[in-house]
Amino acid sequence: MSALVCGLNVHKDSTYATILNDEGKVINQTRMSNERVLSYLTNYKVNRVAMESSTAVAPLYRQLESKGFEVVVSHPKKTRYIAEAKIKSDRVDSKTIAELARLDALPLAYVPDTETSRLRKR
Repeated sequence: MSALVCGLNVHKDSTYATILNDEGKVINQTRMSNERVLSYLTNYKVNRVAMESSTAVAPLYRQLESKGFEVVVSHPKKTRYIAEAKIKSDRVDSKTIAELARLDALPLAYVPDTETSRLRKR
């Protein structure tokens, strides 16, 4: 069985997803509402999910993590391939995130646990 990785380009109300197999071949690319991401990943039996850090990723990160997905979040300033790309689109960004995650080359951001996040909101 091949391991699938998904790169998510998350926005406030929608997400663009790219799923790659272990050889880097694109299995699927699509835009969806944020509410559909969990079922989409479950249908494809994705092993690892990666997304670039932003204010919109926290709820999705927590939902996916609670369902047992391996979720990683990239540091946006250190993800140079995306930041310096001449062609900027959700499709390109999600594929780049997926590819970096597949190669285990994604510069990771710190994501506080639920309790720490709750304390910070006080």
